[in-house]
Amino acid sequence: MQWQGESVRKVTGGRRRPAQMKRRAEIGGAPTETHIGESRTRIVRTFGGNRLMIALRANYANVTNPRNGETKRVKIETVEKNTANPNYVRRNLLNKGAIIKTEIGSARITSRPGQDGIINALLLE
Repeated sequence: MQWQGESVRKVTGGRRRPAQMKRRAEIGGAPTETHIGESRTRIVRTFGGNRLMIALRANYANVTNPRNGETKRVKIETVEKNTANPNYVRRNLLNKGAIIKTEIGSARITSRPGQDGIINALLLE
């Protein structure tokens, strides 16, 4: 679990005296880190009783060709580039903005696999 409340430190480095303690509403989940592999998803209960489907592993993506608007379900081969973190390329982690190599060419992931539970991508020219 991750606490996402206000920091005890100010921008200047001085200490802020909190008016309240940590609250249950301020807790966030750990990062999902979706890998390439046999499809595996998990349903997580979020704050307010809602449900979130997270993708732990995935090996297929829905890739859309922007020229004709056609969408195909294709197999993911590897991660080519990731601007979020260069180490994600070595670990084959899938997140929004990552460029993946597929059967029909390179594509950029437009969905958030750790929160949507599915991988949607846009074919690059």
